[in-house]
Amino acid sequence: MAEARCPASCGELLQGWILGGEKLVSCPIAWYSEVQVSEGLPAADERPLSRRMLNQVIGHFGFDSAILPPLRIECRSTIPVAKGLASSTADIAATAVAAARWLNRTLDENTLARLCLRLEPTDSTVFKALTLFDHRHGSCRIPHSWLPQLDIIILESPHRLTTAACHRRIGDDELRAQAEPLDRVWRLFQQSCAAQSPRLLGEATTLSARARNLLLPKAAFETLLGVVEHHDLYGLNVAHSGTVVGLLLDPRRHDPHYILAALKEKGTLAFYPQQHIVQMVTGGVS
Repeated sequence: MAEARCPASCGELLQGWILGGEKLVSCPIAWYSEVQVSEGLPAADERPLSRRMLNQVIGHFGFDSAILPPLRIECRSTIPVAKGLASSTADIAATAVAAARWLNRTLDENTLARLCLRLEPTDSTVFKALTLFDHRHGSCRIPHSWLPQLDIIILESPHRLTTAACHRRIGDDELRAQAEPLDRVWRLFQQSCAAQSPRLLGEATTLSARARNLLLPKAAFETLLGVVEHHDLYGLNVAHSGTVVGLLLDPRRHDPHYILAALKEKGTLAFYPQQHIVQMVTGGVS
């Protein structure tokens, strides 16, 4: 038996038309998809993309699947699907690494990203560092070594939106029209990493969220911005192709339960009936 796990993402720290095309920086959190690959018959509830990834890994390393024993994939994950939490990337990336380990092989991050991209757009949670990534084509990868110490309140809407549906809804022309504000977002993000400043990071993520809200509105967005300002939070971020919103907190200064109580008093939680308190973590498959 071989195991691996990959973190979810609380939406994206930023996403939009950057450096000539759409790119993103994921926000890895302590919420994982855990996968086991072992000898045995396939599970009845096996996820089709996971099987396709297993077959890709077998082929990548030059094994003949006809002479291998039947392999079973078991995925343990409570990450909500189609909400913008990178659940699918977590599943297939963990499957890839678990499969490679079962074969006594290793996958580097670049190869893992290429394998994932063959199946679907891929979040940059597959990388250990915070990474600007071309999530559709893989043509750009710019890592940053800083890991902010953040708590995040995830506000989960009951509505679902798949990445594919979002791409059908928002075209490249709409994204190109936001190139100027996203250039500022990108510069602020780089400055935040260089200065290791959560405050600058929150400014960047909030600007990115504002830009995306013009294309994909989030419920009670202006109210949430008011809460961020009133309680002096670092900022907020959103799922740019999903429905969740994250509030970025300083764990030394902010009580997430106090913030949630304030949101409840304003009636905002009626739009986000599920809430989760998580920590930002290092990305990558472990």
